[in-house]
This record gives sequence, C-alpha cells and structure tokens, in this order.
Amino acid sequence: MIGVTGANGTLSREVIAQLRAANIPFRAMYVSSRAAEAARAMGIDAVTSDYNHPETLRAAFAGCDKLFLLGPNALNQIELEWNGIEAAKAVGVRHIVKQSVMGADDEAFSLAQIHRPIERALAASGLAWTCLRPNSFMQNVFTFMRKTIADESAFYSASSRGRVSHVDVRDIAAVAVRALTEPHHEGRVYTLTGPAALTYDAMAGELSQALGRTITHHDLPPAALRAAMLTDGMPEPLADRLLDLERYFREGYAAQVTHDVEQVTGHAPRSFAQYMSECRPLT
Repeated sequence: MIGVTGANGTLSREVIAQLRAANIPFRAMYVSSRAAEAARAMGIDAVTSDYNHPETLRAAFAGCDKLFLLGPNALNQIELEWNGIEAAKAVGVRHIVKQSVMGADDEAFSLAQIHRPIERALAASGLAWTCLRPNSFMQNVFTFMRKTIADESAFYSASSRGRVSHVDVRDIAAVAVRALTEPHHEGRVYTLTGPAALTYDAMAGELSQALGRTITHHDLPPAALRAAMLTDGMPEPLADRLLDLERYFREGYAAQVTHDVEQVTGHAPRSFAQYMSECRPLT
C-alpha cells in the first residue's frame, strides 16, 4: 500500500490521479475531514492526519509500506516532516519518496535550507528513500497568478530577467509514481525541470499566445513585492521565504535544465506551451 500525504496539494493530487489511473492501491491523507469525506465519496481510501499530532500520522501510515512525503508549508516545516519520518519508521513503512526542492544540496536559499536537513534526516533514518528536487511548478501560474492575469492581464514578480526551468507537476508526479512502484530508485536524487529555462517575460509571451490577448510581466523591486504579499495577509516569515526564492531566480540559479524526467519516465518533460495548451488553466 502506498500512502500519499498532502493529498489536497497540487502535486499530491496529481500523484493520486496517476495512481488511480494505473489501479495501484493507495491511501490519501488529508488535514481536512471534509476533504477526506469527499475523497471517500469518490471511492478513495482516505483518512485525516496532522503533522502536528504524530499519533494521527502513525494511524494514517499503518499498513503502508511506501510513502509519498509532502510536508506543509509551515514555519516549523522541518519539525513537522521529521514527525512524518519518525511516524513512518514506527509503523513499518519501508520506503519514503520525499518532495524536496531543486538546489537543496547547496542550501543557497531559504527553501533549500528547510528541505536539506529533512533529506539528511531521511537518509539517516534507516529507511529506503528517494528525493525529488523539482524546480518551480508551471501550475504556479494558475495557483498564484490567476487573479491578476484575469483582472489586469498582468502578473508580478521580483525575478527580473532570471531564467527558471519550470516543470509541469504531471511530470513530477510521473517520476514519483515510478519511484513508488518500481525497484532501483532507492537512494536516488532526481532534479526535475522542464525542457527550457524561461524568463517571466518569455512566459508572458507564451501566455499571450495561448490566451489570445497581451499578458504583461511586471518586475517589481523586492521591497514592493514584499509589501504586496504582506498586504494580502501573508505572514512575514513566509513572505520573506518567498522573496528569497525570487532572489534565487533573479540571480540565475534556477536556470538549470536536467534530463531526469526523461531518464525515469521515458518521455521528455512537457514545455510551458504544452502545459497551457493541454490544461488551458486560465481560459
């Protein structure tokens, strides 16, 4: 049995969709009881769990031999994911596939500094492990930029002309499913990117073509973007975390393109134009 944590998250939802399509047994784990009930109504084995309460993790993980570990975006994320590793070990999970972040090994930005200690703890746990290090999701255009694209035909960043090899969540999930269901992925680290590194100006051009109207990218000073995030109600530490990611993009560190998606799945990663064409997330 495969356990999938963070079942309402963008990536875990796609992992679940691909497991269902392949008729592979799994259990989906939600924080919200309402979300779990909705999943059960669709015929999914769904339970609730809370990283803040390890006893709920142990109950959710019981009977699972493999686990997709996706921690919450919380100020104490390191502690919470450690709870997940300990709970998995306690109930006999044998292999954890963890979502990490591209560049975790260098610890050169705040998200890497969160994920790398968890990777090290997982490697020292005695469990089999696989770490997925994806770059920024293509789906973030929909998740975080949809409103201003719809209302203003514009989106905002502090990334300047930094190039980012955004990756389609469907490709990350395909790698995750392979790692969860096939041998020979234990002890491996996969850095997952799209096929090209694009500036946000170039992405605005792709969006304009897909949507049939001009979409503009506005590059903001970091302080202005931070002020906007705080005005929208984001907690200051989380705003600073995201702003540091923008700095990482701006300085060109997210431009790496790898072949790991194709190596694991046998197909090339989808381009941003393919994502917009196939998913039409903003139309």
